[in-house]
Formats: sequence, structure tokens, C-alpha cells
Amino acid sequence: MTSLAPALPLLRIGPHTVQPPVVLAPMAGITNAPFRTLCREFSGGKGLFVSEMITTRALVERNEKTMQLIHFDASETPRSIQLYGVDPVTVGKAVRMIVDEDLADHIDLNFGCPVPKVTRKGGGSALPYKRPLLRAILREAVEQAGDLPVTIKMRKGIDDDHTTYLDAGRIAVEEGVTAVALHGRTTAQHYGGTADWDAIARLKEHVPEIPVLGNGDIWSADDALRMMRETGCDGVVVGRGCLGRPWLFGDLVSAFEGAGTRQAPDLRQVADVMLRHATLLGEWIGDESRGVIDFRKHVAWYLKGFAVGSDMRRRLAVTSSLEELGGQLQELDLDQPWPQGADGPRGRTSGNNRVALPDGWLKDPYDCAGVSAEAELDTSGG
Repeated sequence: MTSLAPALPLLRIGPHTVQPPVVLAPMAGITNAPFRTLCREFSGGKGLFVSEMITTRALVERNEKTMQLIHFDASETPRSIQLYGVDPVTVGKAVRMIVDEDLADHIDLNFGCPVPKVTRKGGGSALPYKRPLLRAILREAVEQAGDLPVTIKMRKGIDDDHTTYLDAGRIAVEEGVTAVALHGRTTAQHYGGTADWDAIARLKEHVPEIPVLGNGDIWSADDALRMMRETGCDGVVVGRGCLGRPWLFGDLVSAFEGAGTRQAPDLRQVADVMLRHATLLGEWIGDESRGVIDFRKHVAWYLKGFAVGSDMRRRLAVTSSLEELGGQLQELDLDQPWPQGADGPRGRTSGNNRVALPDGWLKDPYDCAGVSAEAELDTSGG
């Protein structure tokens, strides 16, 4: 197996070198400190691991849940926070707070979330359509960040008739953003269909001044190498491909370093990771039962492809203690090898959704009068 590693330039995010050029995508309710710990352990500490979405309003107001979400383990470096906001003033205050209180080493801004409760307020992947608002947010964030690098993650646009990524990329360059990541889907696609890697290539050609990271349909380490080869992008952002598979980051490191080895854990090894994940969540939350309950959403992802009956899957999905979870895992046929086909699409696959937008949002891309601080979400984590 041939590696791209010898031909790859170093990916630099401000003062930080990310080698191999692999980034964990921020995912609401997923990329908290415990999950980042697992991914980082499998990668040997290599790569960049971004927090789940932090709402700027909630951060400025020191919301209790938000303050927990911005906690980083002492071993995490660089510390990477993703912020969501639609009001330049509030975004600026949040960035200044991060700088003044040394809360992170890198700030990523969310312009890619397609969730209706975000887009209907003009946030996430809806926001780049309003070019002046995007510019105002980026200008304020970069100014307040000082020496901290600011990056953005975005989608192609709202739909095929309202693409924004090329304009947004140029605005990002002009306002001093350090790097841009593009998910090759529109808001309307949500997570359905196939990611448009050609758009990633076009963006790389359009903004050669800064690194461009590609996101979408990276289900294996070999997909990541192929994206780099086909698009010329400077790095990859991995989201749904690592759901229930934090060891994918070990595969990514091996691939980019030229090794042909890929992990194919049997069910016994997967069960061990599941129990560790649930344990870390309990320790992080400070309550074992709540940690196991939070872990329930991960069960189906970890068990994808394995021969586990529907009754046992239901039982695992309602566990509330580590003892109960561990006991039920021991009832499985743990000698099952990694199943063929389990490396494919994972997580949400819905698409062709009607996009929820503020009234009149698409009438004029330069009219931002309908957007105010009231559109700020008051909770973090999506």
C-alpha cells in the first residue's frame, strides 16, 4: 500500500503543527473530553481533536453545562474549541474570554451545522449566505483572538441554487482566518447522498493562501488518503466515520506514516473499548449512572455489523450502571471477528430536507437586518 506521507507538506494551524494532517470533527454530544481521550489514545496523541459546539452566548454567560464542555484534559494539546454564534459582538466577547482566561489554543467557528434549530435562526450553515454578517463575525473573532489561530468549518451552501463556499473562503482569507474546512454537502443534503469532493478541490484552487481541509465520506484511512490525492486538500476532517470506532485515528496515523496496517478489532476488543468509553463518561460527568446513560447513544455504532440480537441491543441501550453494561457485554459472542462491510457509512444518512431558515433569508444575501443577538442559542452542545 502506497502512502502519500512523503509528498505531504506539514499542516500548520497558526503556531501548531498537525501531523499527520487529521482533525476530529466537532460533533454535538459526541466529541466531549472522554471521546477525544479515546481518539487521542488510539492516535498516539497525533492529530487535532476539536470540542463539541460551544455557544458563544452560553460561554459569555458562563452557563454551567458550557463551562463543563470546555474542560480539557491536561494531556490535550493544542486545546481546540469550536464556537457557534451569529452576533459579531457576542462572538467577539467569547473569543476575548477564551484568550484572557487561557481556555484554549485554537478557535474554530461553526458555519457548517445543518440542524433546523440552528439554521432557522440564521446560524450554522445558513449564515455564510449573508456575506456581510460572515465578514463581521470573522473580523471580530480574528481581532479579539490576537495570537490564537481562528479557523472555520462550513458547507457548500444552503442548496445547489445557493452555494456560498467560494465567497466564504475568500472572505475568510481577507479577514485573517488561518484555515478553512469544507464539508462537501449543502444544508439541504444534511448527511444524505455523496459528499462533493470536487468542491473541496475547487475551494483549494480558490484560496491557495491558506490550508483547506476536506470533510465528508471518510469512512476509512484509505478514504482519507484518496481525498488528499484527488482534491489536493491540506488535511482531512473526520466526523461520522469514527462513530463507534475511535481506533480509526490509529489507522489514519498508520496510513499517513506509510504503514499498511489497519485495525480490525474482534468483538471482545470492541467491548473493552465500549466499557472504557462509558467509564470515562461517568468520571467526566461525576456520576456513573449518568455516564452510562450518556453512552447509550454509542451502542449501535460500536456494534454495527456484529451478530448481536435485537433483544440484546435493546437491553444494552437501557443500561444504567457499569456493572450492568459489563455483564451484558460478557453475554455476547465475543470471539466474533471484525465484520466485513462495517467500515461503511455510519450515523445519520438523511438528506433532501427542506431547510429551515428565517423568513425572507434568501431574498438578499447582503441584507442582514433580520439577524440580531436574539438569534444566539443559549445552550452548548447542539
